Amino acid sequence: MFKAKSFLSVLIHLLLMAVVMVALVVGFFYYYLPSTTNHGESIAVPRIEGMQLADAEELLEERSLRFFINDSSYNSNLAPYTILTQDPAPDVSVKENRKIYISVNMKNAPMIKMPKLIDGSVKNAELILKSYDLKKGKITPVPDLQQNAVLKQFVNGQEVKPGEMIPKGSVVDLHVGDGLGNTEFEVPEVIGMPVDEASVLLVGQGLQIGNIIYVQGSEEPDGTVLKQRPFAEVGAKIRVGELVDLWVAGEEPVLGID
Repeated sequence: MFKAKSFLSVLIHLLLMAVVMVALVVGFFYYYLPSTTNHGESIAVPRIEGMQLADAEELLEERSLRFFINDSSYNSNLAPYTILTQDPAPDVSVKENRKIYISVNMKNAPMIKMPKLIDGSVKNAELILKSYDLKKGKITPVPDLQQNAVLKQFVNGQEVKPGEMIPKGSVVDLHVGDGLGNTEFEVPEVIGMPVDEASVLLVGQGLQIGNIIYVQGSEEPDGTVLKQRPFAEVGAKIRVGELVDLWVAGEEPVLGID
């Protein structure tokens, strides 16, 4: 009788221990562990690209997320500390306290070598400036026979030679030739001359032939220059590269007919 009671008591203790063990296992795996690891819970990553770093940090804290800056670069069109990229991407589901890796726009522009724009065209300069992440500034025409050619390059009002260090994103102003030059001389007199001789004379002095207007009914021989503009008045000046219009006696020749 005593042995039967002892066996029953032991069996009851074993059952109680088994119940306790099952309860502990169930509680650990189904209650404690999920509560500490957010099992089954996820957070959608917000879009922080384009945001300022301070604003993005506040938003991530509200979502129980963190950030880590793993890269930086410079874009002159964006404000300093603008977020350029993020990983994971927006709307990806992550766990609480997950790190979001970001790259940000630098505050200070890196220094780069000034490219050579001199002697090239304005269009070519624009392409070079864009490739160097520089900006085209004011274009100032200056007297020079090289029309549309870049003669000098400036940053912040100071002339900059090719190879000198300037901040990336700088505005570059250009001095460009106007194709006229700055040499002035008296207007040559060509009235009374044959138009072909007058043309040779004018071109030889660095001038250009403008409009040729033919006038019928003149007493002068055909092909004679009757009038010119600008006029060859006393003291009248002209610059290299400028145009001279001519009025010529006779009918305008027809191309292809001798």
